[in-house]
Amino acid sequence: MAYQRKDYVTEMTIRGTSRRGAAATEADGSARGRIIHAAFGLFAERGFAATSMLEIATRAKLSKRDVYALYENKHALLADCIGERARAMRRPLGPESVPESREALMATLIELGGAVLQTVCQPEVLMVYRLTIAESREVPELARTLDASGRAANHKALTELIATAQTRGLIGAGDPAALAARYFAVLWGSLLIELLMRLRAAPGKEEIEARARAATEAIMALAAPRSS
Repeated sequence: MAYQRKDYVTEMTIRGTSRRGAAATEADGSARGRIIHAAFGLFAERGFAATSMLEIATRAKLSKRDVYALYENKHALLADCIGERARAMRRPLGPESVPESREALMATLIELGGAVLQTVCQPEVLMVYRLTIAESREVPELARTLDASGRAANHKALTELIATAQTRGLIGAGDPAALAARYFAVLWGSLLIELLMRLRAAPGKEEIEARARAATEAIMALAAPRSS
């Protein structure tokens, strides 16, 4: 019970700090940006545990007081770093932007897959995943932030796109959420795990395009429109 209480308190601290950080950013956005940039660099070089708030402040060319004015503790700063990168992983796909033809829909899905892979396979994004995994036991909110802003947001956007495409007759029947899940399963396979474990190098342009095309063809074949 004590451990659960510790998680709860930590999560509430991060949420409260994030709101204050957002307000402070409006007044001086450059300070927050410098802190996040410095923190990412140090976390990558030394790891989360070995990096101090003083070192972050020094690299950001700010005082330690400036850093603590935005972030109550190092985990709160890490949460903001993760949230910042996770938002960059989100690919906006509004229902109003659904293409008018099946061929154009396929092109959109291929483009989506390529954009997702290119973003997530960047070294700094993979570092965010590793940091989240390493610290998620101490602060579970970190994993929830990364998942909600990255994977879950992309899954929701694709689900909505597929549902709208179905209403326009561009793609056949099928549960949109299940089709979206299938798309991302084919797109990724074991790639993310292999990258996180440093078992392979990031995919090149040709592999990214091939994965995006395979994911697109997989769901288009499963949900082919009925012939009249």
